[in-house]
Amino acid sequence: MGESRVKLADSQEEVQRFMKYVLKDLRALERMLNEGDWFETDPIRIGAEQELCLVDQQAKAWPHNMEVLEKLHEVDNGSFTTEYAKFNLEINMEPLEFKGDCLSRMEKNLQQQVDKVRTATEELGGEIVLTGILPTIRKVDIDLKNQTPLQRYRALTQAINKLRGGDYDLRIQGMDELLMKFDSPLLEACNTGFQVHLQVGPDEFVPKYNIAQLVTAPVLASTVGSPILFGKRLWNETRIALFQQSVDTRTVGDHLRESSPRVTFGNQWVEESILEIFREDTARYRVMLSSEVTEDVEKLLDEGKPPALRALQVHNGTVYRWNRPCYGVTDGRAHLRIENRVCPSGPTVTDEVANSAFWLGLMNKMGDYYPDVSEKMDFDDARMNFVAASKMGLDTKFRWFDDQRINAVDLITEELLPIAREGLEEVDIKSSDITEYLDIIEQRVTAGQTPSYWMLNNYASLMKEHGSKEQTLAAITTAMIKNQKKGEPVHKWGRARMEDLEHWKPSSLIVEEFMTTDLFTVQKDDLLEFTANLIDWRRIRYVPVEDDKKHLVGLVTMRMVFNAYSKAVNHDESVVESVEDIMIENPITIHPEASIMEAMEIMNSQQIGCLPVVKNNRLVGIITEQNYMTIARRLLKVLHLNNEENEESDKK
Repeated sequence: MGESRVKLADSQEEVQRFMKYVLKDLRALERMLNEGDWFETDPIRIGAEQELCLVDQQAKAWPHNMEVLEKLHEVDNGSFTTEYAKFNLEINMEPLEFKGDCLSRMEKNLQQQVDKVRTATEELGGEIVLTGILPTIRKVDIDLKNQTPLQRYRALTQAINKLRGGDYDLRIQGMDELLMKFDSPLLEACNTGFQVHLQVGPDEFVPKYNIAQLVTAPVLASTVGSPILFGKRLWNETRIALFQQSVDTRTVGDHLRESSPRVTFGNQWVEESILEIFREDTARYRVMLSSEVTEDVEKLLDEGKPPALRALQVHNGTVYRWNRPCYGVTDGRAHLRIENRVCPSGPTVTDEVANSAFWLGLMNKMGDYYPDVSEKMDFDDARMNFVAASKMGLDTKFRWFDDQRINAVDLITEELLPIAREGLEEVDIKSSDITEYLDIIEQRVTAGQTPSYWMLNNYASLMKEHGSKEQTLAAITTAMIKNQKKGEPVHKWGRARMEDLEHWKPSSLIVEEFMTTDLFTVQKDDLLEFTANLIDWRRIRYVPVEDDKKHLVGLVTMRMVFNAYSKAVNHDESVVESVEDIMIENPITIHPEASIMEAMEIMNSQQIGCLPVVKNNRLVGIITEQNYMTIARRLLKVLHLNNEENEESDKK
C-alpha cells in the first residue's frame, strides 16, 4: 500500500504545501531525464510483490495479520508487511538480475517466503490462500473494524471518503449481477494480486510502457482468476471492476463531463517520457495524502546525489494505474520500473512465475517486432481489449493490429508465446526455465483451464449436486489451499469435493450466508388476490411487505391468506381487498451479521417460521424453516462422511 509515513491532506493549506513539493520533484525528475546519466541501465532487474489472504478453519477471512506479522518478524524482519485489511499480508521479494536462472530462483525464493507465512499462520490457527478474490469473502468482512490499524490506512480511508463525500454504489454484471452499497473503500481489500516489476532505462521507457499497455489484455486473458464476489459470478477477473469502484472518488454530475477514476488503464499512448505520466496524474488527480518532506531535491542534485522524490512517490501511490510507472533509488543510483498490476494472486507460486515469464518475455521482445505500437493500434482498442479480457478471459475476441479480429487462444499460442520465448532467450534465461514456464501458459490456454474457469466449473457442479452456496464456496477455497500446497499448476487441478471440508461447521455461519436474497415482495396497498397468486406461482409461504424505499413494514404468510379466503367462503363474508388488512405489522427481524444460532433461537422462542433480514432499515433477505432444513441435511451428510472415514481408519 505504499509509503507508510503519510497523513490526510485535510486543509487547503496542507494541499498547497504538499503540492509545492510535488512540483519540485517533477522539476527534479525532468532535470535528471534531460541530463541522462542519473539512471541505472545495467544490469536490468526484476522484482515481485505477493499479496495473500488469511483464512480460518472454515475457509473464511481471518483478520489476524498483525499477530502473524509479529511471528514472522522473529524469522524475517524485511520481507513481510501489512495490507489494507487485517485478513491480508504482502511479501516483498528481493530484486533479481533478469538473466540466467532468475525465474526458477524467483519461484524458489517466493515459495520459501509463502511457506514461512503459511507456517506462522498455521501455528496461530489459520491458513493462507493465494487468490485474486477470496471466494468466501462476506460483506461483514469488509467492515472498518477489519482495517489494519496503521496510520497510512486510516489516512487513506479518510482521504477517499472525503473526496467521495458519501456512500458508494457497487455495480458489476456478469453471469450474475451484483448491486450493493458500501460505506468505505475497504472493499478494495477483497483484491489480492501478484505484481511484477521490470526495470527499464529512461530512453526505452516510452516504447516499453506502450508495449506493457498493449500486451496487458492477452496476458490477463491467460491469467484470470477472480470470477466470484459475495457469491455472485461476475467477470472472469472481477478485481478489475471491483478495484476501480472501491476507490472511485468521482461523483455523478448533471452533464457529460469527462472524469477519470483513480484506478485506471490510462487515456492515451505515452509519447515523450515517464514524466508525461507523472504530470498527467498530478494534473488530473487531487492530492489526497501528504507527508513530511525534508529533502532539498535541488541541493541533492547539485551534489550529484539522486533524490528520493518523496512527495511525488506519495502522490503516485494514490493513483492506481494497472501498469504503474515507478521511480526508485537503490545503492545510490536512480532507476525506473514498470509495475504490472493486472495478474491475480495464485493459484500457485508456479503459475505466478509462469505468468511473469510470459509478460517479461513479451516486454523484452515485442518492441523488435513493433517498434511503435501506437502506429499499429488505436489506444481505445487497447483499452477495450483490457476490459474485454477482464470480463471474458480466454473467450475474448481481440481487436488486434491492422483492424484484425482474433480470439485469445489463437493470439496467445500462435503469436505471443513464440515472441515471449524469443524475448527470454535474448537475455539468456535458462532454456529449461523458458520451456517449463511458457509450457505452463500454453497448456493452460490450450486446455482452457484458467483459475477462473476452474472455479466456475466447480461452482456449477457443486451447486448442482448440493445446492448450498456458502458450502460450495468453502469447498472451492479449501480445494485451492490443498492444491496450492501440492504446487501443481492450475491446468492440472482436478475437481473440488465437498469431502475436502474437514472442518466445516454450520454453526459458524452468519445469517448473511444462508438467507434467501431472491425475494418476492408486495406493498401494503397491493391486492390480496395478487398476493395469493404470488404465493401459488412461486410456491412460497412468506411474503415481506415493504414501502417504496425498501423499508420493511409488514409480513404476510400463506396461512393468513388462506384464513382470509376461508372466512369469506365459510361465513359468506367479502374477501378483504388489500395486504394492509391482514399483514403483521412490524414483524420480528434479524441483522445479516447475526449468527445462525441466534436466528434459530429467536424463531424457536417466538414460535415463528420466518425472519426478515434487515440492515439500515432496509429489507435485504429472509430466512425460513426451509433454510434450517437445508443446513441440517448438509450437517448430517458431513457427519455421515466423517463416520465413514473413522470406520475406514479403524479398519486400517
